[in-house]
Amino acid sequence: MSLSFRIEPRELTFKFAAGTSRGVYHTRRLFLVHLHDADNPAFCGVGECAPLYDLSPDYTSLYADHLQAICEAVARRGSLPANALRTVPSIRTGIEMAFLSAEAHARGMDVLFKSSFTQGQSPIAINGLIWMGDRATMRQRLQEKIDQGFMCIKFKIGAIDFADELALLREARALCHDEDIQLRVDANGAFTPAEAPSKLQQLQALGIHSIEQPIRAGHWQQMAHLCATSPIPIALDEELIGLYSREAKAAMLDTIRPAYLVLKPTLHGGFSGCEEWIALARERGIGYWVTSALESNVGLNAIAQWTAHLLHTESRQPSSTAHPTQTYQGLGTGQLFVDNIPCPQLQLQGDKLWYKP
Repeated sequence: MSLSFRIEPRELTFKFAAGTSRGVYHTRRLFLVHLHDADNPAFCGVGECAPLYDLSPDYTSLYADHLQAICEAVARRGSLPANALRTVPSIRTGIEMAFLSAEAHARGMDVLFKSSFTQGQSPIAINGLIWMGDRATMRQRLQEKIDQGFMCIKFKIGAIDFADELALLREARALCHDEDIQLRVDANGAFTPAEAPSKLQQLQALGIHSIEQPIRAGHWQQMAHLCATSPIPIALDEELIGLYSREAKAAMLDTIRPAYLVLKPTLHGGFSGCEEWIALARERGIGYWVTSALESNVGLNAIAQWTAHLLHTESRQPSSTAHPTQTYQGLGTGQLFVDNIPCPQLQLQGDKLWYKP
């Protein structure tokens, strides 16, 4: 093999100001990594490295230079070692994706992970995401999701007045006449440990399915206490960032004992790193679902295919083990950008993401 990478910087523009408790996104910078083999032109693929500047552990002002150096090292080696790049999850994700893509193309295929999803036979059920904004804007977005037929709606909370957020969630529960409609919230660590118990009690009265990351990551004992006492199941997201070894991951899970994990390859160790999280979660009876981390359609396509592969694999597990088969994934972000990279195979119909070969 005679491998080489070409790195293509891209910047996408959001259709609206995408608000979280950490701030507001207007643009999304990412890097496409194009893999080529001069000795085998059919071995060519593309991956996406999409660090979040305020969240990814591998983001620095020198990210592009670091990515270039890593790609050159991988090209010289001719492969990606199994345990390499643990501390640079967004880079690991993109390079894993590029190799999967190249291997598929070398077989004359576009599919990275074969499943009934990539055969166009079954969709992935996804949640509708309500981004933060003023109450009127969030109410309008809620109505749109209900009209579109979403059976799981997730709210970003923690940036506006909590009383207004509670009022909006009450409206949501009133508008969602179907009792099967699931409401989730994501606090992105916005609550303080002191106020979290009271806020969780107030949310519980609204029939909330789960809350992601109620307090900031890194406070294991306080999060463990919340998980043990919360009336709402707690899902961990940011808490997984920066834990690279199997031992560190197991120690966190054994300490905190969450109900769910929210897995994002770009943040949590690539596909291989997330599969390690899944194995540890299954051993402990912890559930999980997958979400994207604001990637373009290049990354979203790969993550959706991987998720469908997981669902197929998990459906074969004994019913006593925790798996995400009957839950909603967070893979609707392909609609966020005015200038997303085209991927006609991915088609969103209501709350179902389809792959059309």
